[in-house]
Amino acid sequence: MQSLKWMVLLIVSLVTADAAETKAKFVGGTLANFKSGQDGVLGMNRAEVMSFGFRQELVEIPYAQVRSLEYGQKVDRRYLEALLISPMFLLAKKRDHYLTIHFRDSKGSDQAIVLQLPKSIVRPTLASLEARTGLKVVVQDDEARKTYRS
Repeated sequence: MQSLKWMVLLIVSLVTADAAETKAKFVGGTLANFKSGQDGVLGMNRAEVMSFGFRQELVEIPYAQVRSLEYGQKVDRRYLEALLISPMFLLAKKRDHYLTIHFRDSKGSDQAIVLQLPKSIVRPTLASLEARTGLKVVVQDDEARKTYRS
């Protein structure tokens, strides 16, 4: 019985460790040391600070310094796939998920970072940010509202 508890604890810790750090893409913002389109890692495994970065470039954002959170989607039809592969792709929509974080950096300057998130982590990431910052996520459009608040 004791070994079963340890096995469950190990599985839970592995799952949460994997969910605490995930890939995200930098889309834009006020941070000059990042280039649009660069892939990075979004880390939310620390209680006081979240991080985003890749290689030597890393930005740490204390949850207490987050001023607002926005979530939106860009929805497109798959025209190119429909033209090249099959007209059935016209029925499918491609959704990109974006998170905008407004925060105050260590120098007291207002900053913003826009990240493209994988669909699989949108809800847990937004729920975690709401819990840790005490702020509500502002949903930018109806398509995003369907995904996040449904």
